[in-house]
Amino acid sequence: MAVKRTRKKSTVKKNEDEIEEIQNSENIDSDKNTLEAKKDTSKEKIEYKIYDAETEFKLKEIFSKENKILIGPARLTRFEKARITGARSLQLSLGAPTLCKIPTEMTDTIMIAKFELDKKTLPISIRRILPNGLYQDISIDWTIK
Repeated sequence: MAVKRTRKKSTVKKNEDEIEEIQNSENIDSDKNTLEAKKDTSKEKIEYKIYDAETEFKLKEIFSKENKILIGPARLTRFEKARITGARSLQLSLGAPTLCKIPTEMTDTIMIAKFELDKKTLPISIRRILPNGLYQDISIDWTIK
């Protein structure tokens, strides 16, 4: 039988514990300044400055001649591959038809999605966006294997 260990919550705040320790010490007179300083810092309210960002963020597409990738690496990143594989695997598990002939030994939807991605039969494009608002829509056909 597993025993659950719990931690007792203290009802006294840490700042109050520190103040009591200082008061109980032998050098109360020398610690009065630090005691008052600690009381003052615990009561201070921190105010944050709020800046209004009025910069407009507009997206602008970059068009490529000769179907070249201009933003990012020429290959799909591992994150893009994972996103595409996951989305396609979900489609297949919900009954979507396969887009190419699949070998009979592939029964897992993730393996089928990876196979379709390697064969570049998926009609999916990736949008890579730069922080300044420029973006490029990249077809899977453009990528290097």
